[in-house]
Amino acid sequence: IAQMLSTMLYYKRFFPYYTFNVLCGVDDEGKGAVYNYDAIGSFERCPYTTSGSGSSLVMSVLDCQIKRGNQTQPAAQLGKQEVVEMCKDVLSSVGERDIYTGDAGEIFIIDAGGVSTAKFELKQD
Repeated sequence: IAQMLSTMLYYKRFFPYYTFNVLCGVDDEGKGAVYNYDAIGSFERCPYTTSGSGSSLVMSVLDCQIKRGNQTQPAAQLGKQEVVEMCKDVLSSVGERDIYTGDAGEIFIIDAGGVSTAKFELKQD
């Protein structure tokens, strides 16, 4: 699917869709897979990524909380619920600082049991 999306975007490279996609799922080995795309279909597999107008605000928090970059203590393994709560916090913070971010967030949780969603309001005022 990752290559198919890349091919579809590249096919429209002269008149691109101007979408910056993030594709997530489970690979053939049963491991989580995250792919980040540019407008013409170039992509890379990465441990986590962001896309959208608030992306620059979110990525630094993810680098700190997930990658534990430039920290002296070893990274603790985060549980599923901790990751969901962190995503809600990050999206809520971006919703307050970025005027182009929408009014609601939706998180898709992909695991061996299937796909579940968590929807929540961002701007409570």
